[in-house]
Amino acid sequence: MHILVVGAGAIGGYFGGRLLQSGADITFLVRPRRAGELVSAGLVIKSPAGDVTLPNPPTVQADQLKNHFDVVLLSCKAFDLDDAIASFAPAVGPDTAIIPLLNGMKHLDVLEAKFGRERVLGGLCAIAATLNDKREVVQLQPMQSLGFGERDGGSSERVRAISEIFQRGNFNAASSEQIMQDMWEKWVFLASLAASTTLMRAPVGVILAAPGGKDFLLGMLDECSGIAAAAGHAPSGPFFQRVSGMLTAEGSPMTASMYRDLKQGLPVEADHVIGDLVARADEAKVPVPRLRIAYMQLKAYEAQRVNGS
Repeated sequence: MHILVVGAGAIGGYFGGRLLQSGADITFLVRPRRAGELVSAGLVIKSPAGDVTLPNPPTVQADQLKNHFDVVLLSCKAFDLDDAIASFAPAVGPDTAIIPLLNGMKHLDVLEAKFGRERVLGGLCAIAATLNDKREVVQLQPMQSLGFGERDGGSSERVRAISEIFQRGNFNAASSEQIMQDMWEKWVFLASLAASTTLMRAPVGVILAAPGGKDFLLGMLDECSGIAAAAGHAPSGPFFQRVSGMLTAEGSPMTASMYRDLKQGLPVEADHVIGDLVARADEAKVPVPRLRIAYMQLKAYEAQRVNGS
């Protein structure tokens, strides 16, 4: 099975690297600068699960893509999606399965419009990873998982074949017969955390310590959950209890990656993660006052960032 990993950054580099380490047929689609780094230093992973250096991993650049791949693993940011699609489009053939690991749902419509519904699986991952100043992939916490499945539910021959390969990577890969529910639940948690910590410019524990902080955090979770329920994907009881506990843990340093990006003045996925939820809330007539304010301040941040102020 020929697998194309789009990018060799924190997420693509980690999951693709672990698959390459396991003996899978992996090729990384990279830009010239990253290709040079991988030739000179290899793909270096620093991780609680074990460090590894993979010398000269197989790479290809967009203008060199000639052959179709069986699987395309896509982990870009939402604001890079159009460029990513243009780069890997030549690799998509009649039987290619695309596994996107982006947050939210909007990207599914974009990929489906370009490649057809039958080629786009559901997917999600959970990992805290970054590239350090040496351009090494650094896993920050032991948590790691990758899920995927048919968006209509159930299983399939291709999902079972992909699962057999992915499980060898030892990063808790699992196929799911309810991948859309899984994706919605992750979106609810991520949006609640991102909206809260970016709006308050503080981690969970600091928000909790402020007057009304607990009600604010749980109210944001209720709003996001209400949107999911209106879409037919109400969060399950165990999920809601687990996430409620995470959002009410005193002293918690937890923040969203969107918060960390905002603090560094980097681009954020405001429209894809928060704005799309607000739009769906409006369509379903679900009131979301907290989420709407969070989205407004993110758009104000984006405007200031573009204008350099």
